[in-house]
Amino acid sequence: MFEQLFSIIAPVIICALIGYLWARADHPYNTDMVTRLVSTIGVPSLVFTTLVNVDVGLDALGRMAGATFAAVLIMGTIGYIILRLTGQSVRAFLPALVFPNSGNMGLPLAMLAFGSEGMALAVAFFTVCIIFQFTIGVAVAAGATSVQALLRVPTLYAMAAALIFKISGVTVPLWAASTIEILSGLTIPLMLITLGVSLQQLKIGQFKKSASIAAVRMVMGFAVGLFLAEVMGFEGIMKGVIILQAAMPVAVFNYLFAARYKTEPETVAGAVVLSTVMSFATLPVLMWFVL
Repeated sequence: MFEQLFSIIAPVIICALIGYLWARADHPYNTDMVTRLVSTIGVPSLVFTTLVNVDVGLDALGRMAGATFAAVLIMGTIGYIILRLTGQSVRAFLPALVFPNSGNMGLPLAMLAFGSEGMALAVAFFTVCIIFQFTIGVAVAAGATSVQALLRVPTLYAMAAALIFKISGVTVPLWAASTIEILSGLTIPLMLITLGVSLQQLKIGQFKKSASIAAVRMVMGFAVGLFLAEVMGFEGIMKGVIILQAAMPVAVFNYLFAARYKTEPETVAGAVVLSTVMSFATLPVLMWFVL
């Protein structure tokens, strides 16, 4: 069991550490360019090739999407109540409590732990989170919704195209499938390296407040994931993926939105860093639990 856990956790930590040390050595790294490359080409390619090739039924993907929808609503409700009771800003911190890092960390961990089937289910979770984050998340942070921002997310079109091929039974042309598969290969390493770079560059502000946001995100995410897995009767890989994805740390996107709309970005940055450090520390226990 130890060797299995280590083989899952080590690649994630090592790749993130490479990014962290690269940034700490002050080597050039265009985070904006890499992020755009991954989000517009890498992730859509990974989503498409995973959903087209994996032997996971639409029913399973639909159940995972429904569970993710429920998870976001439950975490949003709990987070709102906690912030109101403690007198904290809902605009600043609710997105950080609700939206986990189901992309940079969740996808690699699901792939390493559960293979292609786990990756497909993790993609369903990730996609629903993107839909919520670019609509409700932006609305909370900015005070106004942005459907236009959602329509500019290539991952949604990649998922729609994959589902069309999957439902129709039409085979993707070999040249296209090979090209997309090659492009998908850049996604996981660059995601993790960029995560490490971001951790080195983000500065922790308001340590106590950041730590409390980080702790609530981790504990609440795990509890909600476990609750939904039990209520919805998930077993095996589906149970592992919903718990794993829901328990991920604060997504870096939350900091980007906080910085754009000036909703205490230093504190949100601290929550991203601290929750990720907490996640690395607790990963062995979490992975042991979901396996």
